Amino acid sequence: MSTTQLRTRRNRHPHHDAPDTAEDFARAVRLPDGPEKHRLQQDIAAAWLPMAHRLAHKYRNRGEAVEDLEQVAALGLVKAVERYDPSRGCAFESFAIPTIVGELKRHFRDNLWDLHVPRRVQELRNRVRGSAKELSLTLGDRSPTVAELAEHTGLCPEDVQLGLEALESYSSLSLEAELPGGEDNYSLLDTLSSEEPGYDHVVDREAVRTRLRHLPERERQILYLRFYCEMTQSRIAQRFGISQMHVSRLISAACRRIQEEVDAGEGGAPTVSVASPARRSEHATV
Repeated sequence: MSTTQLRTRRNRHPHHDAPDTAEDFARAVRLPDGPEKHRLQQDIAAAWLPMAHRLAHKYRNRGEAVEDLEQVAALGLVKAVERYDPSRGCAFESFAIPTIVGELKRHFRDNLWDLHVPRRVQELRNRVRGSAKELSLTLGDRSPTVAELAEHTGLCPEDVQLGLEALESYSSLSLEAELPGGEDNYSLLDTLSSEEPGYDHVVDREAVRTRLRHLPERERQILYLRFYCEMTQSRIAQRFGISQMHVSRLISAACRRIQEEVDAGEGGAPTVSVASPARRSEHATV
């Protein structure tokens, strides 16, 4: 027997505490679905629980509490007990271990990523990360290039790049995390603006856009000249051959009409200051 085989055999758990549940499984198969079968399956799962906990402990120190991992492994064990068919000739232990391990890996994949990443991208990340660790042993201080990772993993450069990008998706940076090289207690949150008035302008502009199109041609032209071109009412009056007072009344009436239509359409939403000078260019798009 080779040294590798001896080491593998020595490290493998002897499972001396493996329970003998063959008769219980045989009886469970014969029972119809119901409370009695459910209780028997629970008893079988409880007997095999130490094995499930051992498998869970192999995944400790990966950012998840051991108690949570034990619960996940127990869930996998219950699924294995319910699906196991002794007539297929496979030992329960051989059937249950892949089921429990799969449940643990699924837990890490679905619950511990801060960003939702498709399973394929997660697998690319794991392959790229493992390859990068192996190549770093021979490349010295520098990191492997995309081409080197592609050759080592057998992936195309596009998939390697996707895996590299996913390396940053497992955990997110807290907004309260202190920025390196910055002042004391200076965090990413300090770089963000607390107010963005531009968003209000966008909302107001979209609210009045369709209403402006429904105005008569002359009113639209007057609003355009007044609020977009910043032309005085006197010059507008000269262009249309009407009095300055008439221009003022037309502007007020048009703005009032738009305001009423916006309020009626939004069910009493906050009013939009259509004629506000600070938003002339936003509201006068005709």
